[in-house]
Order: sequence, then structure tokens, then C-alpha cells
Amino acid sequence: MLYRIAESLDWQNAQQTGFFASADLAAEGFIHSSERGQIIETARRYYARRTDLVLLEWDEQSLATAGARVEWEWVESRQEHFAHIFGPVPMAAIRRHWPFAADATGSFHLPEEL
Repeated sequence: MLYRIAESLDWQNAQQTGFFASADLAAEGFIHSSERGQIIETARRYYARRTDLVLLEWDEQSLATAGARVEWEWVESRQEHFAHIFGPVPMAAIRRHWPFAADATGSFHLPEEL
């Protein structure tokens, strides 16, 4: 499974349009995505103390079936490969979602279901 920390507004737009898109798709040409073990560090680096986020879950097979291209690319600053989705993600590929917020100390925690 792959995961995306999403802005609430982007998630709301996806529910209205049927496709998830984000600012990184417009700016970089792809949507950043993480594996389970990369979520917390991504949240810590880029979403510090945010409480208005949603964690989305999708799998590569669903993305491929929906026609979304996934490429694994090396990210030098993290020294890891990350999945990049080239194009909007159809709602049919999104399996689950959760509210995702920093706690009172500013830390993030994965949903219990993960």
C-alpha cells in the first residue's frame, strides 16, 4: 500500500471531482506518495504541527487499473525510493482515508488500523 498526506481542501476537491490532485502535481508533474514506514518522517519534515490533514491509502495495482502511472524514484535528501504518481488519482484507487493531525506535542501517529 502507498500513502499520501493530503491537505483537507485537496481531499474535499477530490470528493467533488472524482480525482485527487495536489499542488505538487501542478508544480512537479507528479503526486508524492510514501510507503507506510515513510509516513511519520514525511509528516515531521513537511507538515509540522498541522491538524488539518487527511491520510490517504492506495495500492499500486488499483492505480494501474485506474490508469495512473507510478514510478519509484530515488530521493537523495531522504536516501530512499518514493512512489510518484504521474497524474490525478481516481477516487476508485483510494482504499481508505483517516484524519491525520499532529498531537499536542506536535508529533504524528499512524492510525491504529495501520
